[in-house]
Amino acid sequence: KPSEIMTNDQAKALVTSIKARVKAGEDFGDLAREYSEDIGSAQEGGDLGWTTPGQMVPEFETAAFGLEVGGVSEPVKTQFGYHLIYRYE
Repeated sequence: KPSEIMTNDQAKALVTSIKARVKAGEDFGDLAREYSEDIGSAQEGGDLGWTTPGQMVPEFETAAFGLEVGGVSEPVKTQFGYHLIYRYE
């Protein structure tokens, strides 16, 4: 079950700095509510709900399903912008 923080194409540095804050112990959900430009998931603290293969764009899916539970991705670029992915379950 992935969650995300998504920013526009020019914001890779922002996503990288947010990852450092998550690694330092800040709550991913709080940061998603503050920074994510994906309004639907931002309101849910980045939670995308249960997903299965084939529902997301390939770059996102590869990163999300490659994470261990509790893992945070490197910035992932898709056609929508840059994503920071956290895998809850």
